[in-house]
Amino acid sequence: MSAAFELDARLAGDTLVVGDLPLCRVLLMRDSRFAWLVLVPRQTGLAEVADLAEADRAALWREVDQAGAALRAVAPCDKLNIGALGNIVRQLHVHVVARVEGDAAWPGPVWGSGKAEPHANPEPLVEQLRQALFP
Repeated sequence: MSAAFELDARLAGDTLVVGDLPLCRVLLMRDSRFAWLVLVPRQTGLAEVADLAEADRAALWREVDQAGAALRAVAPCDKLNIGALGNIVRQLHVHVVARVEGDAAWPGPVWGSGKAEPHANPEPLVEQLRQALFP
């Protein structure tokens, strides 16, 4: 990965680091209302999925699948939402959100839904996700 990789300041402030997969840094959103991961390819200058080389695009979707499986193992859900919006944070990142009917934003999107509620003690969840992602 790029030695010059830097995580966008807003992403860094809104998340906790879970770990690094071969392509992406895996982050947990600081919002206890949702089991919500963000994957950020550790390369510079990326804004769109199309900016990745073909092999890296394939790797990104494998890692999204891996993140989704980890979330479902740790936080069973009714629906897995996946999105790469980038309207506020331009750095390429993919959201993977485990949704449960009746959650704080159901059935709407989690983006911009209410005020984030910090995790009281995120370390157990981060550790469970690490174990699911990096067996």
